[in-house]
Amino acid sequence: MKSSDAIKKLGGRDDSSPRRHLHPARGKEEEEEEEEEEEEEEEEEEEEEEEEEEEEEEEEEDEKEEDEKEEEEEEEEEEEEEEEEKEEEEKEEEEEEEEEEEEEKEEEEKEKEEEEEEEGGGGRRGGGGGGGEEEEEEKEEEE
Repeated sequence: MKSSDAIKKLGGRDDSSPRRHLHPARGKEEEEEEEEEEEEEEEEEEEEEEEEEEEEEEEEEDEKEEDEKEEEEEEEEEEEEEEEEKEEEEKEEEEEEEEEEEEEKEEEEKEKEEEEEEEGGGGRRGGGGGGGEEEEEEKEEEE
């Protein structure tokens, strides 16, 4: 026979056996307390995990928002640059057109001046020639 069995028969206390066997009500209470503690610990762990997951999700959302903002800013900058380039090109085209128009005007003015000089010079020559005709008429009259 084991020593613990002998002690039980005599009604004594066996230190090697758990107390709950000697005091069933106390053992149940301890078990319930342990279970409650374990449940509380599990709940706390679950809550911590949930909080961590929520934090991670929030961080991911924040990162996504930041990325989207950066992309939007980059797109806006690109659009602004494109608009500026278009405006510059349009200005350059307008300037070129103005220069061409000015050149055309200058050429037209030169041509007009040349034509006027030719006509005016021819008129003078013709006038001189006309004067020559008048002189010839005068000579004929004298004769």
